[in-house]
Amino acid sequence: MEGNIFDLDDSHSSSESSLQSWISWYCSLPGNEYYIEVPEEFIDDEFNLTGLSDLVPYYTQALEMILDMECAEYFDDDQSESEEEQDDFWKEDKKPKRMKSVDSRILEPYTFMLYGLIHQRYLLTRDGLRLMAERYAHTEFGTCPRYYCDESPVLPVGKFDQVGKESVHLYCPVCLDIYNPPSSVHQSIDGAHFGTTYANLLFLTFPELIPEVAPQVYQPTIFGFRVSPLSLSGPQNQWLREKPQQNDNNTVNDLSCKTENLHIDKFL
Repeated sequence: MEGNIFDLDDSHSSSESSLQSWISWYCSLPGNEYYIEVPEEFIDDEFNLTGLSDLVPYYTQALEMILDMECAEYFDDDQSESEEEQDDFWKEDKKPKRMKSVDSRILEPYTFMLYGLIHQRYLLTRDGLRLMAERYAHTEFGTCPRYYCDESPVLPVGKFDQVGKESVHLYCPVCLDIYNPPSSVHQSIDGAHFGTTYANLLFLTFPELIPEVAPQVYQPTIFGFRVSPLSLSGPQNQWLREKPQQNDNNTVNDLSCKTENLHIDKFL
């Protein structure tokens, strides 16, 4: 009886694994925790995939694999047809094309590439931004390694929208800088799968998610004396991290006007 129980458990677990979609399987892989599951309804809409067929080889086969469809391609038995055979195209007795399966080892990287580009577009939608905002609020992507950011949550972003250029980075909304992921597993993720736009669009849509941390910059000292910014070892780029206060909008506008007048006077 015990053997039958174990057999039932094995069959139950195998049936559960067989019911798991490709998207759920891919997002559950070790190192793919940054991804969210794109709904199949979004992928079924051809408008959302405009232009991707020109970027991804084996586009049709890769899309069928993502949607858990049979992956195969059609081909003719006689590739060189004469003009007389082409005239008989609409005959009912014409033999259908046979199907040739594509090697999964060849198709797999292009499938990952296609899903990553679809993922980049889905993050720009209302639902995609909402899901990433919820995960950001729960600090699921980690915190900023910079001390003065007070463990601010971060978001995965890319420096390019084109695949194969650079891996994913983590963006901090406090210091407005990007960092490498702490785990080497995440450093193998293509940054184009997240893109350059959604993180900034997210904070414009949900400004309440920006941490209210006073901007602070480390000041190097020697025996209690501050190192001059003019020194080679001084904080030469300190001004980059300094933010104007929100109440000083008038002063900021005055400064911008003054700089514009200076540029105009230069050319006069």
